[in-house]
Amino acid sequence: MSNTTTKKVIGFIGLGVMGEPICRNLAAKSGTQVIAYDLDTAPLQRLAAHGVQAAPNATAVMQAANVIFLSLPSGEIVAQLCRQDNGLLASARTGQTVVDLSTSPVDTTRALAREFAARGTRLVDAPVARTRAAAEAGTLAVMVGADPEVFETVKPLIATFASDIVLCGPVGCGQVLKILNNMVLFETVVAMSEAKAIGEKAGVNPSVLFDTLSKGSADSFALRNHGMKAVLPGEFPERAFSVLYARKDLKYALQLARDAGVDARGAAVVDGWFQQAIDCGMGEKYHPVISRLIAGQG
Repeated sequence: MSNTTTKKVIGFIGLGVMGEPICRNLAAKSGTQVIAYDLDTAPLQRLAAHGVQAAPNATAVMQAANVIFLSLPSGEIVAQLCRQDNGLLASARTGQTVVDLSTSPVDTTRALAREFAARGTRLVDAPVARTRAAAEAGTLAVMVGADPEVFETVKPLIATFASDIVLCGPVGCGQVLKILNNMVLFETVVAMSEAKAIGEKAGVNPSVLFDTLSKGSADSFALRNHGMKAVLPGEFPERAFSVLYARKDLKYALQLARDAGVDARGAAVVDGWFQQAIDCGMGEKYHPVISRLIAGQG
């Protein structure tokens, strides 16, 4: 895989629950060669059928590609991959763009942007929202932190896997929006779980409860999706957005609140439920599983 600045090549690192379908959409719709890497070879084997070329390591992706997408479990892993010996920073060159689809701490994102800029590389934060099904369908929501001119260069690529793309401000602002989006979602899941537990014990059928709430001012995306599709049927699969991952994002929100001097006690309540779920062995379950604990079924 030779270093190239003439032929456009897209790199992709991290082919997990969200990364694999995002990479597949990029390969199918961008009209550009995609080279990818993951520690697990299984998604690379599946993506080969879609024309995605497997790289032997992350450094090879950085060396071959003009635009490199990262879809990794945490900001800590992103920072490690970038800063380690022979990491992404060591291979970065003028004119490249790194697009971080992961949810990362704002201060980490902005620090990495400065470090990449010193090597002539632009870092864009573009954390993704919505579900695995949305990733499969190419209808994710993406919140972008970038200068407007840089945003315009990556927007067509993001559009291969997202139907809603918002420029939230300069680098780091995409992370702010994603972190706060998740904070509001988690707090809403707690509220609907409390309503279900109370309503059910007061004699209301929970299906009637949620359907009625969806017709009033309590309606929300969270109610119609997390509520009706997980909390109501009691389905909390693994390999969905787990309690452990959700708590990681919530920790980022609580840190933002502390930095801003805001008393985010609602978010702190959610953190308590997440910790209890982890202590009960539910950490790998889909995060609305906390509704079981709220209902006294832990």
